[in-house]
Amino acid sequence: MVRSRSAFTLIELIFAIVIIAITVIALPTMNRVLTQNIDTNLIQEAIFAAATELNEVTTLHWDENSTDADAFSLNLTKVINLDNSCEDNSSSSRYRLRPGHITQPLHRKCLNDLSVGAANSNSDDTIMAIEDMLHNSQEIFLNPTSSAEGYKSDYNSLLSITYSPTFAGTAQANMKKITSTILDADDNVIVKLSTYVANIGEVDYYKRTF
Repeated sequence: MVRSRSAFTLIELIFAIVIIAITVIALPTMNRVLTQNIDTNLIQEAIFAAATELNEVTTLHWDENSTDADAFSLNLTKVINLDNSCEDNSSSSRYRLRPGHITQPLHRKCLNDLSVGAANSNSDDTIMAIEDMLHNSQEIFLNPTSSAEGYKSDYNSLLSITYSPTFAGTAQANMKKITSTILDADDNVIVKLSTYVANIGEVDYYKRTF
């Protein structure tokens, strides 16, 4: 006659206790690691979004005054003669050129009016300049959410500008430093990213005619 087993042996019970103990200990640790990884990924996304903001800034006009009066040149940034380095002699072959500029058509030039100074403003809606991108603390994600399926943290960005930043102890009037500061919901600084833009103008477009 074969008897059926109706209980755990001692060794089986010990194994079961060990497995349950490992599970109880490991699950909170795994959950904490996953949470940290998610938070790190979200910070990385915030950094990438800030870098995108800075990249967009570098595509804009250096200044609202860095354009010529004629309509075609409004599409291009010209050099503002901030340090009086542009040639002001209209009879010179290098008129409206800086040292280092190439004496050829369609290359970088100073403004037609060399007396124009920096505006450093965003008052002209027809010209997209660097100052138009500056903003106080605002949400960096388009649709932030605190749900488990979405973003766990809401990050804000603050875009600021420093005029005439200092290099080697000398203030550079032809430079601007743009800084994107990433903040958490409690306004703690997560990271700061910076880039520099220069008053160098743009190369003219080549228009083919037939």
